[in-house]
Amino acid sequence: MGIIGTIVVGLIVGLIARALHPGRDSMGIIMTIILGIAGALLAKYVGQFLHLYSEGESAGWIASIIGAIVLLAIYGVIKRNRSTA
Repeated sequence: MGIIGTIVVGLIVGLIARALHPGRDSMGIIMTIILGIAGALLAKYVGQFLHLYSEGESAGWIASIIGAIVLLAIYGVIKRNRSTA
């Protein structure tokens, strides 16, 4: 998949993850794309670690969305801790 395909998939995964994650996430379109791409990478490497995916195989849509939601949850915890400190 080329760079344009990666950006489009990142945007779709990021938008779905933000829609499914409860709470208010104030981030722009670029951060949403980065979130989606990072969620897909997280799902890929965790899946390879757990032997769900073989080397060179990419994660599926659902796993990518779950990875992005996990990253959103981590981002929320970090953001909450910074605002209270």
